[in-house]
Amino acid sequence: MDIVVLAGGLSSERDVSFKSGTMVAKALRNRGHRALVLDVFMGYKDAECDITDIFENSEANSVKVADIPTEAPDLEAIKASRPDQSSSFFGPNVIKICQKADVVFMALHGGEGESGKVQAAFDLFGIKYTGNDYVSSAIAMDKQMTKNVIEKAGVPVPTGVSLKKENRKKFKFDKYPCIVKPNCGGSSIGVTIVNTPDELDAALDAAFKWEDEVVIEQFIKGREFSDGVIEGKALPIIEIAPKQGFYDYKNKYAAGSAVETCPAEISTKATTKMQQYAQTAFKALGLTTYARIDFMMDEKENIYCLEANTLPGMTPTSLLPQEAAVVGMNFEDLCEHLIKVSLMKYA
Repeated sequence: MDIVVLAGGLSSERDVSFKSGTMVAKALRNRGHRALVLDVFMGYKDAECDITDIFENSEANSVKVADIPTEAPDLEAIKASRPDQSSSFFGPNVIKICQKADVVFMALHGGEGESGKVQAAFDLFGIKYTGNDYVSSAIAMDKQMTKNVIEKAGVPVPTGVSLKKENRKKFKFDKYPCIVKPNCGGSSIGVTIVNTPDELDAALDAAFKWEDEVVIEQFIKGREFSDGVIEGKALPIIEIAPKQGFYDYKNKYAAGSAVETCPAEISTKATTKMQQYAQTAFKALGLTTYARIDFMMDEKENIYCLEANTLPGMTPTSLLPQEAAVVGMNFEDLCEHLIKVSLMKYA
């Protein structure tokens, strides 16, 4: 198959996305596919270039990327570096190249990839892609909306509120400790644990740097878990334990900063309940292909669902691939399986 692995964009998770895309493309090439890594924002060369044989040497024509840095990207600098200086989300030739592909593997992460906008555009252009449709993607991208939906379906969530930037001056909050985070962000970028009222302003500044709506919710003291779901069926649960602090951007991507255990070493009762919650959240959000659902569990085994990730990290050491490996599906198998599952949308 000719496959575009779409990555990059203007998300705060741009660098993470490139790492996923590079690993996915390598796995697919090992299986005989012609996989091209394409930056959705920068595009490919210029609008007039010849893309007739672009898949003939897919590796050489792919965007070249480095390892994930420990700091989030400077999106303004990235915008300024685009050669054509266009503000269009799709870079030169992106749509044309994706239309030539048999399928687009969505390696995008964060607000510009999981919001449903790209998926909706691809539907209009008749482009097939991996992952969920644009409606469920848009709902799951919004943390507060996700909580509202899954709580009505019986999945416990942390209590909290959302706050828009224009209402900040009127906002009063008196429940500490709490968590402040961007409403549609990922990889814990802009997330702060707030212990006292004096720390709230700085936390809001950090979150509002990335978007105009944030979530303030109760801090759950306990252990952090994640559970992948494919076609509605939960995988083994993984536990994430940072060696210090919480699972922020640095601890996610700096080698050796966290211990990840799969299957998670928790009681059978807690395992069953968490997997049921993951499957219920998946269904309630209208997801049909694959996703990763994140949780906290306190010392009394009370479980709280934090969010859903409709395009989870996809390297061999990412959370969902680790879970799939436990049930005998290696990374190359997983990449091909996710394509197969996603193409069922078009059957």
